[in-house]
Amino acid sequence: MSGTLVLVRHGQSDWNLKNLFTGWRDPDLTELGVEEAKAGGQALADYGIKFDVAFTSSLIRAQRTCQFVLDAVGQPSLETIRDQALNERDYGDLSGLNKDDAREKWGEEQVHIWRRSYDIPPPGGESLRDTGARVWPYYLTEILPRVLAGEKVLVAAHGNSLRSLVMVLDRLTKEEILKLNLATGVPMVYMLNANSTVASKEVLGDMSAAH
Repeated sequence: MSGTLVLVRHGQSDWNLKNLFTGWRDPDLTELGVEEAKAGGQALADYGIKFDVAFTSSLIRAQRTCQFVLDAVGQPSLETIRDQALNERDYGDLSGLNKDDAREKWGEEQVHIWRRSYDIPPPGGESLRDTGARVWPYYLTEILPRVLAGEKVLVAAHGNSLRSLVMVLDRLTKEEILKLNLATGVPMVYMLNANSTVASKEVLGDMSAAH
């Protein structure tokens, strides 16, 4: 057995609430988002874990979620590495648009393809495959070595950047990953083997709240 990798999706953001495409834009958490982040932190505190390092994106909603988790486990000043490699998928020309307005502009079917296909990006943006193409190398060079060294590592990031990681960890096909929605503020605890495969996975919290 090697180390522990914990993944947490940020709590609800202001733009999630307003049904806007967010991507690399930088809205803050809502009050509910703060509560979700704190609840995820409390679940990890109850689990009894202490971290050696934390990773998060360059966006405030993930950074604040990370901080709330660290506060909850009693490690408010833990080393935290921020990198845009962990940012949410870039929605390009859709960023900032209401999802209903986008459907009116481009049509329901086209927007659905952009949102739910694996490798078709929206104009000026990234597909899920493109997102993985920056997340995976960062994971392999910066995050995984620390887990394999026996450390307990927290990653607080976004729905699509984390889906890219879960796809690799859980060995999901591109069809399976498209159907996966990660709940906000619900920690996933992976124990990794020395060869970087998953020894065990535990989801802390009520998955019926997934959306």
